Amino acid sequence: MILAMTMSAVLAACSSGAGTGPDVTEVGTKSAMESYNVGETFKATEPFNLSILYSDHPTYPYKKDWLLFKKISEMTGVTLEPTIVPMSDYPQKRSLLISSGDAPLVIPKTYPGEESAFVSSGAILPISDYIDLMPNFKDKIEKWKLEPELEGLRQEDGKYYVLPGLHEEVWPDYTLIIRTDIFKENNIAIPTTWDELYTAAKKLKEIYPDSIPFSDRFKFNSTLGIAATGFGTKAGWGYGNGLTYKADQDEFVATATTPEYKELLTFFNKMVAEGLLDKESFTQDDDQATQKFVSGKSFIINGNSQTLVLHRNDMDKTLGEGKFSIAKITVPGGPKGQLMSGSRLENGVMISGKIKDSDNFKAILQFIDWLYYSDEGQEFAKWGVENETYTKEGGKRKLVDDINYNGLNPKGKKDLRVDFGFSGGVFAYGGTTDLLQSMFSEEELEFQKNMKETKEVIPAEPPIPYSSEDRERVTLMSTPLKDYTDQNTLKFIIGERKLSEYDTFLKELESQGLSNYVKMANDTYKTYKENKK
Repeated sequence: MILAMTMSAVLAACSSGAGTGPDVTEVGTKSAMESYNVGETFKATEPFNLSILYSDHPTYPYKKDWLLFKKISEMTGVTLEPTIVPMSDYPQKRSLLISSGDAPLVIPKTYPGEESAFVSSGAILPISDYIDLMPNFKDKIEKWKLEPELEGLRQEDGKYYVLPGLHEEVWPDYTLIIRTDIFKENNIAIPTTWDELYTAAKKLKEIYPDSIPFSDRFKFNSTLGIAATGFGTKAGWGYGNGLTYKADQDEFVATATTPEYKELLTFFNKMVAEGLLDKESFTQDDDQATQKFVSGKSFIINGNSQTLVLHRNDMDKTLGEGKFSIAKITVPGGPKGQLMSGSRLENGVMISGKIKDSDNFKAILQFIDWLYYSDEGQEFAKWGVENETYTKEGGKRKLVDDINYNGLNPKGKKDLRVDFGFSGGVFAYGGTTDLLQSMFSEEELEFQKNMKETKEVIPAEPPIPYSSEDRERVTLMSTPLKDYTDQNTLKFIIGERKLSEYDTFLKELESQGLSNYVKMANDTYKTYKENKK
């Protein structure tokens, strides 16, 4: 009886997860603050150096004497030691460094999902075990009710291995940029749906027969991504794992097999066939697409708030200042309505598993928590140093007279990123809506307002937390399936393959193991659901 009772207790403890987490009291506490809470600035009790992987952006290349690094050392006692990697090589170099055991302790610019390849080796830290040491991260998760979105990061062991950037709200950026002067001059309404965009492009083609109204960049992947949501599907940059969750069936289906995906391709095939959408949109370099737009050969292009500013600067030279007008429009709605996809999580930070051997373990997590997740740290990473790079009055921030950023202060001779290191992609992301929008122009604020008022955000899909063994199998299955889908998506849209052959295309996917891929996903999802009960 005693043995049976003892075994029952052990089994109960195992099933509830008791005793499976690490003892956080045993981590290295050197340099850590004894009391560190929300609203407090982190300051190491003893200065220390911290290695970090740095993605070097060609627009604002790394400078070791940036004010950013100097102030981090002064304020926190932490001196960053960057390993510089060109942005173009960053994913490959990051993988090599992690696999070889040479990665720095802090590994930023990791998008959710990219960490999965490193989980089974133990090369990165299961950070979810240690968030009690990160009060700002915890506070934002709870305050903004981000738990459901964090669920999607959990691996088969129930833990997550990346600290994502956290946003208070979903915020869109990419949309269509149009020549508003041409639309106004020809009495063409700004399109609010893709059907209206087709009609507008048709009128433009009639008026300007030598033009192709819509010539796109990003190999058309951004436009496919933003359009797909309104069609009730996924495509382009948003295609993801090639699966779509159907809530009414409580299961995943292959995205390319849905009627919605075919309808999306049919729509853009019609635009290409009628000369309204440039065939070269799918193959041309971004510079070629941009040149057509800024020279007046096309009137519609995909872009965001930054490309809008760049286009204006170019068009001042090509068309003449004051002789044109362009604007971002609210993303057109589709057959399924005015829908918007998006997550409040963005690229974040992985931490090397080697941190477990560091005497500064706790201090490093406190530092990361302050820099990436505290209101103070996020404002610092974005705006810089008050009264040196910006001023703040009545809660409103303003760049000082000689500093510019993305056209906010065009007269400024210095650039916030190039000359000072702030607002770069390695440190500045996430935060409150107020902070996010604090650097938006008036027209960008209007775009955000219109999107928020017009669009309904679709819910996040449930996770599919594969085991490490299954993940390798899934990757081997999904990569050729995605490549083949991408190839045929292009062929169907530009007319190299007839849409009447779509069923044949689906049979071709089936012959490449599509059903097995979908079955593995659903089996994993069902197991995950059962384990949650």
